Parts: sequence; C-alpha cells; structure tokens
Amino acid sequence: MIYSLGRIITCIFCFLITTQSVFSADTKPNVLFLICDDLNCDLGCYGHPQVQSPNIDQLAKQGVRFEHAYCQFPLCGPSRASFMTGMYPDQTLVHRNGIYIREHVPNVKTMSQMFRDHGYFATRVGKIYHYNVPKHIGTSGHDDPYSWNQTFNPRGRDVDDEDQIFSLVPGSYGGTLSWLAAEGTDAEQTDGIAADIAIQQLKKFAESKEPFFLAVGLYRPHTPYVAPKSYFEKYPVEQIKVPQIPDGYLKTIPASARKSVTRKKDQIDLPDKLARQAIQAYYASITFADAQLGHILSALKETGLDENTIVVFTSDHGYHMGEHGHWQKTTLFENATHVPMIIAGPGVTAKGQAAAAPAEMVDFYPTLAELCGLKAPASVSGISQVPALKDATATPRKTALTQYLNGYSLRTPTFRYTEWGTNGSEGVELYDHSSDPAEMHNLANQAKTQKLRDELAEILHERIEQANAAPKGVKQITFENRRRVPKQK
Repeated sequence: MIYSLGRIITCIFCFLITTQSVFSADTKPNVLFLICDDLNCDLGCYGHPQVQSPNIDQLAKQGVRFEHAYCQFPLCGPSRASFMTGMYPDQTLVHRNGIYIREHVPNVKTMSQMFRDHGYFATRVGKIYHYNVPKHIGTSGHDDPYSWNQTFNPRGRDVDDEDQIFSLVPGSYGGTLSWLAAEGTDAEQTDGIAADIAIQQLKKFAESKEPFFLAVGLYRPHTPYVAPKSYFEKYPVEQIKVPQIPDGYLKTIPASARKSVTRKKDQIDLPDKLARQAIQAYYASITFADAQLGHILSALKETGLDENTIVVFTSDHGYHMGEHGHWQKTTLFENATHVPMIIAGPGVTAKGQAAAAPAEMVDFYPTLAELCGLKAPASVSGISQVPALKDATATPRKTALTQYLNGYSLRTPTFRYTEWGTNGSEGVELYDHSSDPAEMHNLANQAKTQKLRDELAEILHERIEQANAAPKGVKQITFENRRRVPKQK
C-alpha cells in the first residue's frame, strides 16, 4: 500500500513537472530579429520625405521606435560582433572586417547562444555576422557556428548577374558605389529567397510550438544596390536631391575627421548625374528590402506567432549618401552612426510611440533577455531598454558611444562630442543638434563652448574607460590579426 501510494505521488509529481515544462515552453516569447545591411534612417517612419518603407513604418506603429539609437562602430564586422555579444569593440577586440569573433573572445556567449542554452531553437537566415558582399553571399562568411542550431545561406541571381552591375571602379562592388536595376522578380534575388526561407521556418515553428530565436539578415541595401527595375522606377532621378557642402567645409573639421570622409578617392565630388543615380539605387534597395520584410511579417501574423513573438528591426550601422561630401560608412558623424531600431511584441506596451533617450546596439542583448525572462551573462555591457518599451519617456541611458579608428564620439539628446587621438590630441568636434542637425558647424574652437566641452569630455572619458573594461568571465586574446581578403581582380 505504501509502495503504491509512493508510485501515485511520483506519477502526480512527474505529471505536474511535465505540465509545467510544456506550459513554460508554450508561453516563452519567441524572437524574430530582422536586420538590414548598411541601412541608415532614410525611412518613412524616421521622417524621410521620399523613401517608401510601408512595412517598417507599420512595425513602428505596433512597437516602439527609438529615435536616437547608435551603433558602436560604423563598420559591418565590428558592429555585428559588438551587438551579438553585448560588448563594446574594445572588449571584443574586433575593430575591422574579416574576423571570426572567437579568435579574440573564444568563450564568449553570444546573444543567440544564450537563447539556445535556454531551450530556444536558434536559426540564422542570411547575414548576421560579417560577410564580404557580394563575394560571400551563399556561404557562411565569418559566421559563428556556436550561435546557431541551424543556418541558411541564400544565394540569388544578384550574384549571377554580377557582370551586369555598374561600378565606379569596374570589377569592384562591395566597398564601391555600384548598382543594377535588375530583371526578374523579387523571389529570384538573394533577399527574396531569404524571406521565403524565413517564412517556411515560421510555419515550421507554428506547427512544432518550439520556442525560437530566428535571425534574418538581409543584404540590401549594401552595395551593390541591386533590386528589380520596378523599385528604381519609384524614384525618378530628376526628383533626387544631392547633398551639398559649402566651399572650405573640410578645413573646419580635424584632420582625422577629414580623412574619414575623403578616404574613398573615387567617390569624391561625384558628377551630379552619377550622384543622383547612386541615391536612386540606394532608395530602391531600401524599398525592395522593406517588401521582403513585409512578406516575413505577414507570415508571422498568418501563423498566429505574432501574438507571442518579439520583433526587432535594425541595421548594423548608418550610411552617408553624399552628406559631408562622403558616400557609404566609416565616419563618426550622425549619418554613419545613427541606426533604425524598432522593437514590438510581448512586453512592449508603449505601442506606436517614439523613445527619445539614447540607445545603443549593445542594448539588444540585455533587452531581449529581460523581455524573455532570461538573465544575460555578466560579460554583457549593454543596458536593458525595457523601461523605454513600457514608457517611451523613460531614460535607461543618457548617452551613446561610438568609436572608429582613433576616435570616440559621444551622443547626448542634444549634442555630439567627438575626440580624435588620446584626450582629443588630434582634434575635437562639437555639434549642437538643436540648431545644426546636419552637423556642418563645428563649435569646438569657440571659446564660449569651453565649459560644455569640458563637461562632455569628462563623460566621454568615463564612457571610454567603461568600454575598455575587461568583460567578466570572457577570455580576451590580443594579437595583430593580419588576415586580409585578397582584392578583387
């Protein structure tokens, strides 16, 4: 009798444990992480007067749009390594492209790896870590295999049509202004294929009920700007406006800043016709990418997964399209550091609102961890933005930090303060966004700004010190990583 009673109690206990386990799995919020490549904030929901981005705009209405979100390094590889680890570039030791993160931080726990450890099925579709575009499309690039349960490497006709692409430097595409108004359909392009794969994965998860972390990395609008012709037709070249800089402008900024905006010699002083075509192609690529995101988000809703899935949309860094006389990325100006950041889904109650406080991409990791009831590892340097998702007026952080080469830049809600060299030994910049949102008037040499500069410098130096702190529990391997990708012929 005692033996039977014991068996009954044991069975009841096992049943309760099993029931609790199933219940927990069913109610865990899923994560759909959507990221474009080289996308700035030229979007309708960020106030751009021309760019058509209806699906991203709709997502912003369903969640919180961060007005002042910033990357930690305006270059693909370092930025992606940073937000996937929740650590600053001086902590990951990744300061350029073409590096596998575990070469420098071998035991780091990445964001998706944390989800894997808690029973989530982590899937990557396309580009999340660094890839050389277009040469790595269809491969794993510099991916981190420890981060995923399953990966997909889509490859479309944009790769096959490479010989048709126009480039300022013939034969060079990924780091040079290049574009193609393509024949064919969306579904034939790499990002169209990625969207189809993502949709199939969502359908699979809807059936299995398995909690998931699905990361979908689109390649557009990264160069070459390739999209079907219909997207180019949405932006007549005669309606494109090319940013202008006044004569003598470059003399008003430090040598290091000047070098950052003039480093691509073939892209300086573009003829008006070429400049208009480049901008048209960039806009076309954005709208094409938006359409693919729309397909994915529609599938999320059709499967019913939208009710329990947190959606993040972002880019890896900002981008210049002629501002400051520069094209593409790698500067410490607003254009290259400012990123779109939208979060929607369970736990987001300030729907349709815009958060004005600064945010950083390292904040993704702790924010998603908190929304899903998980604990981020001690190595993570970001700050959870959950308070801003519940109350858009909240200020989880007061400043945002970005670095590039020997420069560090601090963004407050009103000012941008940048130092080049140790303690600004190679130049300082100060911009007042209340009167100069384009950052064209450097106030750092004015005596009346001395007190303000001293205050901002103190904050910047404190932020730099924090960004250089050894990450807890993570081994750092410092060495001169000389591996380079051979130049295209």
